Amino acid sequence: MEMLQSADFWIGLLKIVWINIILSGDNAVVIALAARSLPPQQQKKAVFFGSAAAVILRIILTVVAVKLLEMSFLQIVGGLLLLWIGVHLFGDEDDGDGYLKENGSLITAIRTILLADLVMSLDNVIAVAAAAKGSMLLLILGLAISIPLVIFGSTLMIKLMERFPIIVTLGAALIGWVGGETIVSDVALKDVLLAHPWLHYVAAAAGAALVLGVGRLLQRRSTAS
Repeated sequence: MEMLQSADFWIGLLKIVWINIILSGDNAVVIALAARSLPPQQQKKAVFFGSAAAVILRIILTVVAVKLLEMSFLQIVGGLLLLWIGVHLFGDEDDGDGYLKENGSLITAIRTILLADLVMSLDNVIAVAAAAKGSMLLLILGLAISIPLVIFGSTLMIKLMERFPIIVTLGAALIGWVGGETIVSDVALKDVLLAHPWLHYVAAAAGAALVLGVGRLLQRRSTAS
């Protein structure tokens, strides 16, 4: 009870919520891309359960994130997984038969959201853990409060994607960009990146180009068949 009356507690809580607002933009894009082709009633479920499960996963991940980031090749594997997710989401872009094509894929959408959030949160959770300063209560409260923020952002993004299809392309490019960044940020490549810092942007741009290129190829094959 004394903790709840502490100014440091509330300041720490505000920090965590603010960090999540800033860092949840790319997560909202992934959730929107994964849920956009579902029927409206399933979209809401995918956004809610995907967001809630992702936040719970982030709480668990925060406990072990620092150790995970010290493991060589983990971020390379994670970045490659993120590129695959981006290609999958962009390549399956709704072509007018989305309701039939994606019918019954609510679990698939939630699984995609969790996988992407797992990779994209490895770096983010360190900032949250630092703000929590070892307080598990503060950590859980801060991340729980961020759930409605992610849900709102994802819902808004879905509506924007329906109105402005170019946002789907930009969202896929963002996933590819983060995937490229994740790969080149691996511990095994630390010395290479220090010697050639420009590789960070080259890898990110290459990731975005790969997702868009392969995804567009899959779209054409799907249309042709």
